[in-house]
Amino acid sequence: MYNMTFEELSGDYSQERMDTVAKALEEVLTSALPQGCITVGVYEAAKSLNVDPDNVVLCILATDEDDVKDVALQIHFTLIQAFCCENDINILRVNNTHRLAEILGGGGGKQSGGEPMDLHCVLVTSPHSTSWKDPALSKLNRFCRESRCMDQWVPIINLPER
Repeated sequence: MYNMTFEELSGDYSQERMDTVAKALEEVLTSALPQGCITVGVYEAAKSLNVDPDNVVLCILATDEDDVKDVALQIHFTLIQAFCCENDINILRVNNTHRLAEILGGGGGKQSGGEPMDLHCVLVTSPHSTSWKDPALSKLNRFCRESRCMDQWVPIINLPER
């Protein structure tokens, strides 16, 4: 049984705890990328969720300050969140798309053809060949589960600049 601290019960995570979660997210992304277990983009994520939702282990919704005003994007997020909740897929919200681009190897946020990457939705999938036992992913799963217990269905993670 896991004993929660007062801060965790009240929904206030310590900065140290949030830094640990952000580091775990970075580890998951950097280990999943070379395995081809990352899907980037709202449209591509929706296609992947439709084809094989059981293979998705984490959904990351990313925004910057300007994106909050984008009604169409918020509608997409709402639909993706509902689908993920229905299919027991953990969801995290990240508030730094520039840092997310750096982690995913596209420092400028550009695809190989020069087009900007759509980093608003990133899916992490499990490799088909093995059952993926990543300690960082376990930390994220535990964090998401604890957040849901506190009625925070989509916890927000701050990815600090490096």
